[in-house]
Amino acid sequence: MNKFIAIVGSNSNKSTNRELLKYMQRHFQPQAEIELVEIAGLPIFKKSADKYVPQEAKEIAKKIESSDGVIIATPEYDHSIPAVLSSALAWLSYGIHPFVDKPVMITGASYGSLGSSRAQAQLRQILDSPELKARIMPSSEFLLGHSLQAFDDNGNLNDQDVAKELDGLFKDFLQFVNISKQLNNANVVNKQKVEKFSWDKD
Repeated sequence: MNKFIAIVGSNSNKSTNRELLKYMQRHFQPQAEIELVEIAGLPIFKKSADKYVPQEAKEIAKKIESSDGVIIATPEYDHSIPAVLSSALAWLSYGIHPFVDKPVMITGASYGSLGSSRAQAQLRQILDSPELKARIMPSSEFLLGHSLQAFDDNGNLNDQDVAKELDGLFKDFLQFVNISKQLNNANVVNKQKVEKFSWDKD
């Protein structure tokens, strides 16, 4: 059975993105083991002369490296991902590189009707950067709009059509992960390139 790390891209105590990932954790339990990871405890990213990385970031990196894939749920603030998620991804590409060739599924929930669509587009661009070099599942967006009304008292999705859409995308992700396991011939080289990459060098 595949093991996935699900990153809650918010530091809110009552995040509907956390609710979404908890729903996925329960709902897809027969198909995969999903562990939720919080980033709220990470300090704001800051470069240092000794390239210090907080222990919390190192622990998250180890979980990502040992997983078969990563699911990220992001809210949308001002058409972008939250600062806490941006900071976490910066730590996870600063001297440590757990995302290299790692399959990633992007999801998101928002109070409005667009379901974090712009934030997801930005997140896709960040994950594709030379410092992270993740393998993002193509042509897939799960956009949960009006998220405050999306769940019932048991934490399940109210709209069955939305639930079926997520079922289909998750099934696609399982296939994407299995295919990705066969596409790692350049993984060693990719990791070396990421480790050597720096915007500060010419």
